[in-house]
Amino acid sequence: MPRRRLLHLLAVVALLGQMAFAMVTTAVQQSPTIDEPVYVATAEVYRQQHSLRYNPEHPPLGKLFLAAGLAFADAKLDPAYQGDQTRLGRHLLYESGNNPFRVMLLARLPIILLTLLFGLVVLAFARDLAGGLGGLLALALYAFSPDVIAHGSLATLDVPAAGLLLVAFWTAWRARRRPLVYLPFAGAALGAALATRMNVLPVVPLLVLLAGVSMWKAQADRPERRRRLLLAGGAALGVGVIAVAVVWLCYLAVDPRLRWTTPANLAHPGGLTGLAVELLPFPQAYRDGMLLQFTFENRQFNGFLLGEAYRGSRWYYTPVALLIKTPLGMLALWAAGAITMLVLPRLRAAALYLLPVSAVLLLVTMTGARNFGTRYVIFLPMFLAVAAGTLALLRPRWAHLTTGVLVATVAAGSLMTFPTYLPYSNIAFGGTSNTHNNLHDANVDWGQDLPRLSARLKTAYPDEKVWLVYKGAGVPSYYGIVAGDPFDVPEQQVRGLLVVSDSRVALATGRLKRLIESSTPVDEVGHSITIYRR
Repeated sequence: MPRRRLLHLLAVVALLGQMAFAMVTTAVQQSPTIDEPVYVATAEVYRQQHSLRYNPEHPPLGKLFLAAGLAFADAKLDPAYQGDQTRLGRHLLYESGNNPFRVMLLARLPIILLTLLFGLVVLAFARDLAGGLGGLLALALYAFSPDVIAHGSLATLDVPAAGLLLVAFWTAWRARRRPLVYLPFAGAALGAALATRMNVLPVVPLLVLLAGVSMWKAQADRPERRRRLLLAGGAALGVGVIAVAVVWLCYLAVDPRLRWTTPANLAHPGGLTGLAVELLPFPQAYRDGMLLQFTFENRQFNGFLLGEAYRGSRWYYTPVALLIKTPLGMLALWAAGAITMLVLPRLRAAALYLLPVSAVLLLVTMTGARNFGTRYVIFLPMFLAVAAGTLALLRPRWAHLTTGVLVATVAAGSLMTFPTYLPYSNIAFGGTSNTHNNLHDANVDWGQDLPRLSARLKTAYPDEKVWLVYKGAGVPSYYGIVAGDPFDVPEQQVRGLLVVSDSRVALATGRLKRLIESSTPVDEVGHSITIYRR
């Protein structure tokens, strides 16, 4: 093997190796986040009971990935249990005699593996555009992304959906040379993304259109314009048909009989929206799941941004959250890469497969009702890492030097936040320790730090009275945390340690706000839980 190829391979192994270590360490140390028990319990119902009745607002493929890991857990689950999906998750993890550490780790491992595989797609896509150096640059940005590491280590659906979408656009790009080989993969990957999360639906027309463009380009040597148009149209249609077929296959994999009953209280929006949902060529469970998502979007949720709590949503929330949660060097490289793709003539065609999808999904997210986290735009560290890889094509030496320095700052910031990636923020906004003053929920405190809290209380505050206000899906007592509820007694009796999840601090009103204001902060745990003395 030539020396250059060996060094390239060693660099890839090193980047993905540190990422794997970071994700596994994070997965082992964290309690279940708020969403995970629902997905894990639903996956177990899929595996044991072949029923679609839980969590219909999300398609099944992501949870089937979790089920692949859970197959080794030998988890017990009462088939007669009748609670809702939130209670089902608690029942599986804490009330059925299962080991929640083992169950959660086995559910998280398939997502960790997928996240690493998507890193190879980032590498391959950027290498197609900018050679080996460009591939390594893109992979480095991906592998050191705090958001990707944080959510790639959780049993959730955000990273799988975004990664599968990246596969779809990469294979559509490769189809410009070998359409018969790559377009079927593009359709399958698009269908897999649709079967994981419904938020990818807005870019389906774009991918289908690009499939046609790729076929058109592949037939450039054919003089017959009409034939080229027919082939391009057929390619677009074929990709769409394959995607639809994959969605159906995922539902059939859970329940071959597709037993599904529409919820009695499911609201129907009517009008063009309702008609569009009814016309989707997907199973009834998928369409009803979309109606549930519309129901969520019609609600008002609590938001928190730059120290201000509010009700509802703000269109600029996601861009500001990205500015806070993304390493500064990464932001600069994303922007420089996008500009490079637009300026260099040889890259403009490739830009169509990276930049519009990023812009469309970002704009859709900005109009959403839930200002909960940058996890909703986790596709950006994937697609824009590929765009940044094109900086390797720039000729000036200073450009390479600047790029190298910026990548080094990204890596340093990522390594310094280990192993608390979820609450990461960049130094311009005070760093990881200050994220809770600017953001809440999945950006900083998603209920993940019960094991760390337990260890801190036992080592630093033994035998002290503890009052706990926890926001999350874990059960504190399981982790050895013995605490009272400060809402169950008169305020003057709340003395000792007041431990509060930072998401609850951010939205504190009434009694909790008074308790916090009359206490002194003395410690923090995982940059997501604050300990006060009162």
